[in-house]
Amino acid sequence: MREIASWMRRTGPMGDIVLGTRCRLARNLAGIPFPEAATREQLREVLTKTAAAVAELEALGTFTYREMATMDALEREILVEEHLISPSHMQNPAHKAVILNAEHNISIMVNEEDHLRIQVLKPGLQLNEAWERATEVDDLLEQHLDFAFDLQTGYLTACPTNVGTALRASVMFHLPALQRVKKVQEVLGAVSKFGLTVRGLYGEGSDAWGNVYQLSNQITLGQSEDETIEHLARFTAQILYSEQQAREYLLEQERRLTTEDWLYRSYGILQNARMITSQEAMELLSDLKLGVDLGVIEHGDPDLLKQLMVQIRSAHLQSIMGQPLPVQERDRLRASLIRETLQKQITKGE
Repeated sequence: MREIASWMRRTGPMGDIVLGTRCRLARNLAGIPFPEAATREQLREVLTKTAAAVAELEALGTFTYREMATMDALEREILVEEHLISPSHMQNPAHKAVILNAEHNISIMVNEEDHLRIQVLKPGLQLNEAWERATEVDDLLEQHLDFAFDLQTGYLTACPTNVGTALRASVMFHLPALQRVKKVQEVLGAVSKFGLTVRGLYGEGSDAWGNVYQLSNQITLGQSEDETIEHLARFTAQILYSEQQAREYLLEQERRLTTEDWLYRSYGILQNARMITSQEAMELLSDLKLGVDLGVIEHGDPDLLKQLMVQIRSAHLQSIMGQPLPVQERDRLRASLIRETLQKQITKGE
């Protein structure tokens, strides 16, 4: 069975609330139209030039270059579930590629919306670390590739909202307590006024399954990369504080028994269900992770639930079984995997 991407199987700083951090840079090759307007020959030229540039990345470890058309649909879907490629990059795989490092915490999408989408992913809250590594990758590639750049505007991109630094930094939050006290929309709803946006589990247009939300910058023109990171970090601190306050509220004496009852009921369903959908499993595992993080439910492996929230997704589950599965069989095996994992690793607190 393929190992889950390192950033998704480990817990990083502030890992009880922040699942991960990502920095993404959009880049295009000078003199070649953006992917949407490029011919097949021009898209092939981008692939050829990018494949040749992979050798420049050896200073950062081992990287592999794969064309999307050489992967089956399940392999592409696994990369989506691990946030290594976008859902749109999985579709129409001709003339597309992905470059991955051995740890699967650096990925470069080739011929997505832009010629290159450089992504660095870190567990927990590591905005500065993710940005520093992303700019290292960018600098190494620029030794071999000529990027489209304007002295006044900055990096040129297919979508005008990315022009300038072309940096999208994001923080992936787990906010079950704010959801429970019905304040998640109040806390997240105001960020758009400050040049930030909130998306669901898989980014734009996706739902916040398992109380997972992504906060990212909207502004790429008129501020530096360091200013973007600092601005996002300030709002991240505010959201962290709000979730921590909500968690303390749930544990206050007059509410603790109700909170424990809710969390143990979710735990009980996970321990005993014989069929469960991806969405229900994510919601219940979110409750269980909160119970563990609050100390209401004890277990031996701090990374277990983070890994399990990935393993129960459709493509990963089928990969574990080594074959495509119909929906009902996936639901049955998902419930079985959860029961077996919890039985081995988690015990109730006193």
